[in-house]
Amino acid sequence: ITTRSHSLFDTGQTLMPGGVSSPVRAWKSVGGVPIHMERGRGALVWDVDGNEYVDLVLSYGPLIAGHAHPAVIEAIHKAAERGTTFGTTTEGEIELARRVVERMPVVEQVRFVNSGTEATMSALRLARAATGRDRFLKFDGCYHGHGDSFLVKAGSGALTLGTPDSPGVPAELAAMTLVADYNQLDSVARLFEEHPRSIACVFVEPVAGNMGCVRPAQGFLGGLRELCDRYGALLIFDEVMTGFRVAPGGYVEISGVAPDLVTLGKVIGGGLPIGAYGGRLALMQEIAPAGNVYQAGTLSGNPLAVAAGAATLDLVADEAAYQQLERMGARLQRGLEQAARQLDVPLVVGRQGSMLCPYLTGQTVNGFQDVMDSDRATWNRFFHAMLKRGIHLPPSPFEAWFLSTAHGQEHIDRVIDAAAESLREVAVGD
Repeated sequence: ITTRSHSLFDTGQTLMPGGVSSPVRAWKSVGGVPIHMERGRGALVWDVDGNEYVDLVLSYGPLIAGHAHPAVIEAIHKAAERGTTFGTTTEGEIELARRVVERMPVVEQVRFVNSGTEATMSALRLARAATGRDRFLKFDGCYHGHGDSFLVKAGSGALTLGTPDSPGVPAELAAMTLVADYNQLDSVARLFEEHPRSIACVFVEPVAGNMGCVRPAQGFLGGLRELCDRYGALLIFDEVMTGFRVAPGGYVEISGVAPDLVTLGKVIGGGLPIGAYGGRLALMQEIAPAGNVYQAGTLSGNPLAVAAGAATLDLVADEAAYQQLERMGARLQRGLEQAARQLDVPLVVGRQGSMLCPYLTGQTVNGFQDVMDSDRATWNRFFHAMLKRGIHLPPSPFEAWFLSTAHGQEHIDRVIDAAAESLREVAVGD
């Protein structure tokens, strides 16, 4: 029963565009009326009608320690008692910066902002200023926030200049964005050959989490590093999603590839709004006031957000936490794949540690077109079948699922059992 969610959604649509503050929350891709959450604890959430769910959304990744972890709540409470914002630097900012720099050695200095979008916009501006170039390269299916330059798709092919993917983005600005195929180095090489002296940087999600969970092919990230070095461009890892989620030092640690800049968010705020970008000292010293590349923010480094972020990073400060997340992620992957095999349902799971995505397809998923070729209509029915069995999933086949240290075997097994029943339902039409 979701009577109150229905009522709230009706009211919300009269007050906010689509009744939401972010598009995916409206469930347009899956249909139906979105549920409205009231509270969460650990691995569970409850909606306004009192229904309980195992949560695999986790606010799209920040809650690596689960909902309302006592240590995070205490840190926020203590910070709030001292004051919510000052317009000055605080010790908390410096302490969170210290944690980031210590855990991610390629980041020699870091600048805090208020969102992942701010982080990517600022990193792009810095790259353009540092290289004196205007164009940049991104990948089809990789999302880097809603900044104008990033809202571009590939048009008629990976080697074509981008066209605006949203009204309000000037064509002249979109033309500065080049789009290649994720995991296809040859498409990147051809773009560099066509524009050898005008590409400022390559922006990449090292694990593509905005088309589910697509891992980089062997040699892909290293190949990007080599191409950037050859043509004098910067390499930027967008680790807003993977940063401190997949390893103590983010995907940089796993890949062994050193980007010039890294963008961060989600986990470093522990559930409060935050973003960051950082990298080599020489580059970061070009940011005002040390240099002339301007970027500012009234609430950047907010005391509550940095307190929540520091407390969260302390909770996953060693390998043991990530080993636990790996075990739970592997258990869920095995359970999903086994359930699908027993029902003869084509399904593959993309996974990196505690982020994963099942695709209803029989082919390997290496890029955006593979994702688009999956059975998205059946996935939508699967989403609703899981929801009625008490499993809260992202309302899109293109979004990653997330686990937290609060997810135990009982939660994983509950998800697997629900998935087996849901796959049976959508496979046979019960």
